[in-house]
Amino acid sequence: MRRALLPPSPRSRAVTATAAVAALSMALSACAGSAGAGGSSDDAGDGYAYGAAQEEIDAAIADLEPVTINYQIPATSMESPQASLGTDFKEAVEERSGGKITVDLAWNQSIAAYDEVHDALADGRVDMAFTLPSYDPARFPAFNALNDLLGGDPSSPMLGEMIVNTVAADVAWKTPEILQEYEDNGLTPFVPVMASSNYYSICTEPAPGLDDWQGLQVRVGSPAANDMVDHVGGTPVSIAGVEAYEALQRGTIDCTLAVLSDVVQGGFFEVAPTLGYPTETSFPRVSGAILTGSGVEQLPLAYQQILFDAFDHYYQGSLEAGIGSKVDAITIADETGVDIEEASSDLQDEVRSFAELTRDEVAESGIIGDDIVERLDASREHWTSTVDEMGYEETGGFAEFDEWYDQDTDYTPLATALLEETMLEHRPS
Repeated sequence: MRRALLPPSPRSRAVTATAAVAALSMALSACAGSAGAGGSSDDAGDGYAYGAAQEEIDAAIADLEPVTINYQIPATSMESPQASLGTDFKEAVEERSGGKITVDLAWNQSIAAYDEVHDALADGRVDMAFTLPSYDPARFPAFNALNDLLGGDPSSPMLGEMIVNTVAADVAWKTPEILQEYEDNGLTPFVPVMASSNYYSICTEPAPGLDDWQGLQVRVGSPAANDMVDHVGGTPVSIAGVEAYEALQRGTIDCTLAVLSDVVQGGFFEVAPTLGYPTETSFPRVSGAILTGSGVEQLPLAYQQILFDAFDHYYQGSLEAGIGSKVDAITIADETGVDIEEASSDLQDEVRSFAELTRDEVAESGIIGDDIVERLDASREHWTSTVDEMGYEETGGFAEFDEWYDQDTDYTPLATALLEETMLEHRPS
């Protein structure tokens, strides 16, 4: 669940401020002598070629000392629907390294909260982490510019998630302003922009129509969501995610915009038994990132490469968490009588109108280039075609997702395509 939310700023101020700031691969920090014990950048070794057989990997790490890294994820425990964000990656890294790399999963900001995790990565307290640069738009203006552009697309429960997450990572890796922000903060991206999952309205009373949103008190998690709620007539409220349950329970807020893995993990349906979802558009996202810290030079090259090459398993776990949690949410909703209702066309029209205005503002600001909308469109077209060619398909709608979704869906072919087409030039070498 979300914590330490910084107050979102109005879009007019954000665009002006970030434009001035922004005119202008693989890293893991050492943990008290553990991650850094394997060597330094001056003695990094020769590594191995991408796609090498396991025997070649074994030979490359034969003389290396074991290391341990910590990876902080948002899941509260192994039972959380978000756990696969870390467990799949951990399993792949430990298997490919023959147990020489141990990945310790740190649960739910147990090492560093979202408002300090970037500093903790830079100074070595955390090795690898899911972070929320969208909570700090002044520090990460380019990141937030791309985040602002990820809402508004038609929303589908499976294919839409696959495409937007692939497009976000693809475009982010090809946007120098985003990569420079991380470098300036002593960070290295593993996933520079992680679109995460669709956001849904979780409300104490049904609010499917535009009229229902007039004056509605809605918790938000990003400047884009703040401005969208204002645009449709609601009142955005900035509170920490861990406080959302009690705020809904006490009537301090009427709704929260949330991903369904947070809804399930936080038990929100107990106090807000209404789930609203768009189809023709999508609510703004609160994108995250998977970042690594200051100790990349302390790891032998082959270890860096093992971590980087485990992206396919990370991606599998990420989509399992984001898409699969919808099954959990809808199952719980059906069992407990939660109202599941599609947003009305007039509400969706206004959400889409906001997204179009946002795209124009970001493009005009030049924060991440005046061609960003064209680059996004080209990436979206490419990866939509790729997903279709790979044979992925949806056979039902959102409200019946638990009936038709195959929880054994293999997303690694898409991950491999993204890695080979976009990420390889950033592979440690």
